[in-house]
Amino acid sequence: MTILDKIVANKKREVASAKKRTSYTVLEESEHFHRDTYSFKEFLLDPSRTGIIAEFKRKSPSKGIINDKVRVSAVTTDYAAAGASALSVLTDRNFFMGRKADLVKARSVNSIPVLRKDFMIDEYQVIEAKSLGADIILLIAAILTPAEIDTLAKLAKSLGLNVLLEVHNLEELERSINPNLDAIGVNNRNLADFTVSVETSYKLAKHIPAEFMKISESAISDPETIRHLKLEGFNGFLIGETFMKQPDPGQAMRDFVALL
Repeated sequence: MTILDKIVANKKREVASAKKRTSYTVLEESEHFHRDTYSFKEFLLDPSRTGIIAEFKRKSPSKGIINDKVRVSAVTTDYAAAGASALSVLTDRNFFMGRKADLVKARSVNSIPVLRKDFMIDEYQVIEAKSLGADIILLIAAILTPAEIDTLAKLAKSLGLNVLLEVHNLEELERSINPNLDAIGVNNRNLADFTVSVETSYKLAKHIPAEFMKISESAISDPETIRHLKLEGFNGFLIGETFMKQPDPGQAMRDFVALL
């Protein structure tokens, strides 16, 4: 089994357990469920912001612990102050040391869109994302059929959530295009072996239809890379480890942005 296979198998067990523990009704009664979500597109294209989707990530399956010494509220507010267009918060516990409470905390102290970064395989998780205060959900083409993407994206849009589809190659992109998507993210990380190459974004850029915002994810550690990606039509840049591997991720982002 690849790492991704293991994550998905575990996620199925996790979701089944969550359904028994917390009902749909309880999720829909949360304080965040009926709030108006922020527009991903509006913040991403705001010229006063950077286009960076700054990620809070303690650990990854490939790198191990990246930074487990910092607080989500402090880091995410620093990210927002440094010009982040959106925040990405990992909520997978087993493989990334994420917590659903991290998303709730990030939402409570910030006024920019928040992406729930997780492995979404079930409608329950979409409802849950809304209840936690997310503005954006991630759908990963590598683990979903076109029909599943359609179902989850439609549900998300009905709740006012923004939808980011993540692809890794042209085949995933072509089979997964859906009118209920807001943005298409090219993950430069191979989820089978977790190697990274920004060339993946350059290869797929011209194949992404113009009606979708283009996001490049992972392998971005140099401001010069963002300048090149913008020339290829990319609007957003998801950056996590570059900032999180530093003792002060917020300062790392400020230093990075100063060079843009």
